[in-house]
Amino acid sequence: MSMTLAPLSSTSFAERLESMITRETLSAPSVRVDKNANVYNCGYRCDQVYLVRSGRIKTVMYSKGGKECLLSIHPAGDLFGELCVLGGPRAETAIAMVPTVLQYMAMDAFLVAMRREGLLEDFVRHMATRLAEQQQVISDLVTVDSEQRLGSTLLSLGRKLGKREARTLRIDEKITQEELAGMVGTTRSRVGHFLKRFREAGIVEVRQGCFLRIDEERLVAYLDNRM
Repeated sequence: MSMTLAPLSSTSFAERLESMITRETLSAPSVRVDKNANVYNCGYRCDQVYLVRSGRIKTVMYSKGGKECLLSIHPAGDLFGELCVLGGPRAETAIAMVPTVLQYMAMDAFLVAMRREGLLEDFVRHMATRLAEQQQVISDLVTVDSEQRLGSTLLSLGRKLGKREARTLRIDEKITQEELAGMVGTTRSRVGHFLKRFREAGIVEVRQGCFLRIDEERLVAYLDNRM
């Protein structure tokens, strides 16, 4: 299961990208977004790509019946909205999970700046990594059970959002069981049941001041043993 591997995204690319957008003060203005406010909606046409300066953004899709599917969570330093490079309307909705500050650029200006900075090849790798992650999510929905999917999701979130402390990954930001259920494709009650089992097995723990501490080594071993 690829989710047990280290993240594919390049830290150096993320740092260079953030530095580039920071310098583009004229073509990359900042905007503050209130908690639960939408950055853009599914079906909305715009050609802007966004960098999270502070806060946290989630991207979601909705079924015809209004059921929410959480696609991804983007912390500070993360890029989102890149699919505007394809043209056409947005396929997802982007929502601020907490008060958030963003910088945004028109895709044409973004591509020109990346070409100037020699980042186009790294951007292609970034997009390929995002595609591989989404393919793995689709594969997991078909091939593994919801408990394994929750384990993979927690590992991915821990590596993306968490702070490393010895052998543990500490996630400070609150993520609701409803949001986890949306990412995993199961119910809130099942997520609660699986989290209880993970706590009993020493894979995760809840401590004051943080959402979860994940024992990375134990979680990786759990996922490998379930393959």
